[in-house]
Amino acid sequence: MKRRTDAYHILDIDGFGDVATLGRMTTTESLTLKTRRWKRLEYERMVECGLLQEDERIELLDGLLVVREPQGSRHNTGIRRAIAALRLALGDAWQIDSQLAIALDDDSEPEPDVAVVPGDAQSYRDAHPSSPVLIVEVADSSYRIDHTLKAGLYARAGVPEYWIVDVARNTLEVHRQPEAASDAAHGWRYAIVEALRPPATVTPLIAPGVTIRVADLLP
Repeated sequence: MKRRTDAYHILDIDGFGDVATLGRMTTTESLTLKTRRWKRLEYERMVECGLLQEDERIELLDGLLVVREPQGSRHNTGIRRAIAALRLALGDAWQIDSQLAIALDDDSEPEPDVAVVPGDAQSYRDAHPSSPVLIVEVADSSYRIDHTLKAGLYARAGVPEYWIVDVARNTLEVHRQPEAASDAAHGWRYAIVEALRPPATVTPLIAPGVTIRVADLLP
């Protein structure tokens, strides 16, 4: 006899509160469970001890272990195009990482699709980067999380510029100027949010003399 296994998913992802409401995907029942938040150093220790594998698609976001969305071909193409466009525009002045850990704060260690960080390949042998100057997320099915939850986390950490490559809308969403906001996710947001479509161009804050075609960032 085949054994039935119930799968659960988080329903209240907008708040990431201390209480998570979980719903069975096979029924309409729901459960309210008390969750435990993890510190970044605890999370890294779990990886070092083998409790979490380095290739598991998990991020620590505001103390919660979150499974990343599956990647489709358009999502991966968007990552490759963003990396290529940024390398062409920035040269060797910055390190450009892809889906590598960022020590964002004491409670978060995301792995952004693309992150521009100071230094070179040898700069982070003993610790993850903690001061990204630009983060890019490619949003296919993950737009809701990228636009609200991650935007709030990145703003709270003082990341000066955050881009979302919105695959579904064929748009580059540019977030700038972090500010505190009591009604925003994690109490922070970006004051300036601009949606750009081809044939528009974008100029990274770290390279005021450079322009990148939005079309070159879209899959």
